Amino acid sequence: MSAPVQARPSPIASFWGGGFEGADHVNAAGQAVDMHAASGHLERLDEDFSRAADMGLRSVRESIGWRLSEGSGGAIDLRRAERMARCAQRYGLQILWTLWHYGLPPDLCLHDDRLIERFARFAAEVARRLGPMADQPPVYTPVNEIGYLAWASTQPGLLFPPDNTHHEVSMEDKLLRGYEVKRRLVRAALAAVDAIRKVDPRARFLHVEPLCHVVAPAGRPELDETAANVRSWQWQAWDMLGGLAEPALGGSASALDLVGVNHYHNSQWELVTAAPLAWHLGDPRRLPLGTLIEEAWQRYRRPMFIAETGHVGSGRAKWLCEVAAEARRVHDEAGLPLLGLCLYPLVDRPDWNDFGRWHESGLWQVEPANGMRSEVPDFAQALRTLQRGHPAA
Repeated sequence: MSAPVQARPSPIASFWGGGFEGADHVNAAGQAVDMHAASGHLERLDEDFSRAADMGLRSVRESIGWRLSEGSGGAIDLRRAERMARCAQRYGLQILWTLWHYGLPPDLCLHDDRLIERFARFAAEVARRLGPMADQPPVYTPVNEIGYLAWASTQPGLLFPPDNTHHEVSMEDKLLRGYEVKRRLVRAALAAVDAIRKVDPRARFLHVEPLCHVVAPAGRPELDETAANVRSWQWQAWDMLGGLAEPALGGSASALDLVGVNHYHNSQWELVTAAPLAWHLGDPRRLPLGTLIEEAWQRYRRPMFIAETGHVGSGRAKWLCEVAAEARRVHDEAGLPLLGLCLYPLVDRPDWNDFGRWHESGLWQVEPANGMRSEVPDFAQALRTLQRGHPAA
């Protein structure tokens, strides 16, 4: 995929990249999640990075894990991230770092303004320790999926402590509470941007959010306006980061910097029923990913990056081919500055809430009994074919 002329060199080392699932929250059952450990990625770091490099995936998304790296007393331990950085150097890989992947230190909660200053302090330490280890300007995602995390904070069964007020609290109150969390996370992300830039002015910032589409149920045209309103919520975090909404928070185009979009087969759904617009059945109400990316571009005019995309089971190769075709359309034909496409996750991982159930979504599948990896043949072949067809990417 040939690259358009850029005013600045791309901050992403390669168009084709991948990510390793790194969520580190505490689930609603009170179980501490550590996806890097659960998937065997920590134990097989050298093998996983070697495989990524051999596949030509020169940029990889990794999560530092705020909860895993800072305790209640405020002591910060970044040895795990430093180990990842050293291993990536051996294989010529660029790490795109996520600082906060849902989990936070045990003495803080999402409803506490103290997290803003604490997170900025953590971000500055990350920049001091990891920035010098990067061969090019480092790229950071301060808070992964602000919109999703804010929504999850209002839902039962996702985070600990679980939200058990869903029967007593009105929908309006729940929306307001979620918006306040979203606003607080934006403030934390902006504080992190400022803190990192004071340490390392080279740093770039990739703000990653889900890219979605919502429609009214069939035969319910009176809900079209409501569906459009719900759909518009996906812009709130980016709008605040970019200074388009609530400018008093300090957002700006400079702070927004790079726009990362996450999109999966279930990222388009029906209002009220929450039923996905089935990709495998070709639901005609679905919008092409390229159309959604173009909409985000028109709104923000910032360089774009497909930060997470993938599918499960036998549909993985077909999904990749469709996403790649949409990426080529917006990149080559529409001329949008699309910097890359990240396959996520590269390695299968267990479910957040049921560690015994594995998601068959990786480029490499995992044998849970021993952690052995094996390539998913049709998925890998599709990737190699796409790479050969677009060598400049």
